[in-house]
Amino acid sequence: MYFAALLARTEDGWEASDTELDDVETLSDLTDLAREASDEDTVLVLIEQEDAWFGVVRVDGEEDPRIYVSDAAAAARSSYGEILLTDELLGREPGDDDADLDSLDLDGTEDGEPEDSDEDEEEETASDEAVSHSPVGDRDILADLGVSEKELLALDEGDALSTIADALGAAEVLETVR
Repeated sequence: MYFAALLARTEDGWEASDTELDDVETLSDLTDLAREASDEDTVLVLIEQEDAWFGVVRVDGEEDPRIYVSDAAAAARSSYGEILLTDELLGREPGDDDADLDSLDLDGTEDGEPEDSDEDEEEETASDEAVSHSPVGDRDILADLGVSEKELLALDEGDALSTIADALGAAEVLETVR
């Protein structure tokens, strides 16, 4: 199960809104969604998949989005995580994929329950080797908002978004959209 929310910083504090990512296919789509949600300067897109991984996308005006993902390999197996894991973020040349991600059933939900086969295990192993189980992205993404790199890296996937919102002073508004 996924949770996604937008936090927009306003003159009066933070405003939260629940967001659906069903129509989001690319990072550009996600960035546009954040910019449409608020005409304020800073918008954070917070995404989590249960206790597997979380991601933060920060959009400041017209600047390029800044991204942080807590576990790249776990996010790579997720349709929403795949949106965040750009070639640049993973340190790859564009189009230099180790695995053809379009052919993989990354979240195991397209055709019901995933089947156990040697082929699936080989594809999963190839995917895991291509992307490590480590954080990727801008570790200072929230430093100016009160969450240091050290604090961000120490977050537990299970309650990371609540901890971030608490540090920003936005815990109550985030809980209203959960």
